[in-house]
Amino acid sequence: MSKLIRQVSIETPAPKLKDCVLNLVVPVPDTPALGARILVVYAGACYRKNQSTSISSISSQLSDTGDITTSLHLLAKQMQSGSFTSISEEGPDSTPPQHHQTSVAIQHNPQAHQGVRDGALFPGFEVAGVIESLGSELKPDCGFKVGQRVILYPYEGVPHGYSELMVVPDLKYLIPIPDELSLSVAATLPTGALLAQSAIIAAHKIVDDLLKSRPGEKVKMLIVGTGGLALWAVRIAAQHFYTPATKDKIQITVASLRDEGFLVAKKCERVNIVQWNEDLYEKQLIERTHDACDGLVDIVIDFGTTSRSLHRSMQCLTKGGHIFISDEVAEKLLPKFSKRAEERGQTIEAVPTGTIEQLHQLVKLVSSNEIEPPPHSVFPSDQAAEVVRKLASSEIPGRAILKFHDIE
Repeated sequence: MSKLIRQVSIETPAPKLKDCVLNLVVPVPDTPALGARILVVYAGACYRKNQSTSISSISSQLSDTGDITTSLHLLAKQMQSGSFTSISEEGPDSTPPQHHQTSVAIQHNPQAHQGVRDGALFPGFEVAGVIESLGSELKPDCGFKVGQRVILYPYEGVPHGYSELMVVPDLKYLIPIPDELSLSVAATLPTGALLAQSAIIAAHKIVDDLLKSRPGEKVKMLIVGTGGLALWAVRIAAQHFYTPATKDKIQITVASLRDEGFLVAKKCERVNIVQWNEDLYEKQLIERTHDACDGLVDIVIDFGTTSRSLHRSMQCLTKGGHIFISDEVAEKLLPKFSKRAEERGQTIEAVPTGTIEQLHQLVKLVSSNEIEPPPHSVFPSDQAAEVVRKLASSEIPGRAILKFHDIE
């Protein structure tokens, strides 16, 4: 029988999904011949997009796993006695890997979506850890070594959840982390920071064109949201645009979606702030934004996830302006707003997560202090359910990070 390890899976928050955090035990995976096995130290609190796993499907898997009770009892005794270890030299048995449910952690309720709209909780996969083993067919000069600190690029087909040990099929998906960058900060980079950077890079092309075509005018940008995505975007935008050549030609405004984010965003220098208090009438919020931005803006990066947020952003955007939204939001909102945007002479563009090369560059910028990361809070991985609840209720400032092992 193979050694068992813990796995935390955060499912897509949705009205039809009663439970969105699953605590599982799974077999230790074999190290791929040309890949690596990673000891997960920190993981960002992101959810799995469009995942159909349900309690009933897991239950049906359990019925086919044989004598799982004995395995779980042994695991519980190991953890209780303090002798539990997630690294094993034992090979797996001949049976296919099965996922075993040990608990279902959070009950969904209608208010659990409140914070999702501001980028506090978003889909993705963020892992920072150390290489536990390398594949048997890799050469000594492969560029990586056991014990090396790395983060994982969120490639297509990443594992279903955060396990204590996870495998990577190809070393190209691993990004080395320098000693001066903490692993907990590094864990915020592969999805949240990378998506924010991708949006800023896309916006940069528009900014350059506007600066050339309107040399005497400022380019105005509005960043919507105050969760981890927007806070990263503000800092990356400042690094991109507040250079000696352009610092007086760019105006950045943040539309904060909650009080806590208003205070955090206010700490950013040379950034205007406008609060989008949902208790106000729409006309008041639009007028308030026009005042803060000195009129209509040229570019909006909207990390809100609602129709209301996108509609409001369009009201604050000039004719010929661009709105950038994430891929996930685009799937839901583009069919509703494409025609309206065309009528207003505006462009809504979906932003991809970002490339491996961009993630490498982001690691360099953050580790060299050229970009200051937003605040983050670290929680034990067994508190994932409570973390998701707090994120959905906008109770955690900045990013939330789950801790699996203590190596630092």
